[in-house]
Amino acid sequence: MPITTFVFDAYGTLFDVNAAAMQAAKDPAHADLAAVWPAVARDWRLKQLQYTWLRAVAGRHCDFWQVTQDGLDWAMEANGVIAMATRTRLLELYWELAAYAEVPAMLTALKAQGKATAILSNGSPDMLNGAVSSAQISDVLDAVLSVEDVGIFKPHDRVYDLVGAHFGCTKDEVLFVSSNGWDAAGAAGYGFQTAWVNRAGEPIDRLYAQPHHVLHDLTTIPELT
Repeated sequence: MPITTFVFDAYGTLFDVNAAAMQAAKDPAHADLAAVWPAVARDWRLKQLQYTWLRAVAGRHCDFWQVTQDGLDWAMEANGVIAMATRTRLLELYWELAAYAEVPAMLTALKAQGKATAILSNGSPDMLNGAVSSAQISDVLDAVLSVEDVGIFKPHDRVYDLVGAHFGCTKDEVLFVSSNGWDAAGAAGYGFQTAWVNRAGEPIDRLYAQPHHVLHDLTTIPELT
């Protein structure tokens, strides 16, 4: 079955989650980040994800903005960053994360092929709309789907169900793309074709399914039709 619908995770896949800490660290007003921003960015992302999994398992859902703040607070404390002004600035920047350089051209190429395109993310609708607007890619996306519609985080099947419910497509018509190995595995186990964008060159996760494609970036996504 040809791929008709290309669905992308947002954070770390289309949008660079390290961009907020990197940008804030360049500002002399946030000199406390200068030496530790890579560790802050890494720990922030790790805790953000861990908190989604733990909340899903425990049945204690909250929106992604809450786990984003909680993850940042942990990361700042772990790395000795205490300035509240720095916290405020990092959170502001998270609403306008930079898209990876290849994203606009890649999405434009998919639309030129007549493909449907969407985001499927843990992010709350407001956060996602802010990032999409900031990156100026709304005109090459057909939908922005959020886990808030089902009240549980990925990789629960109810999240992946949102794609078929919105587009009326079958699972084998979907290519799901994520920079998170666990998310690509979850989507593959669900029945989607999947591509893992392995920018860091990590090993494949030992889970119940594996991605069908492993890529270094998003450039060649339009070739996977």
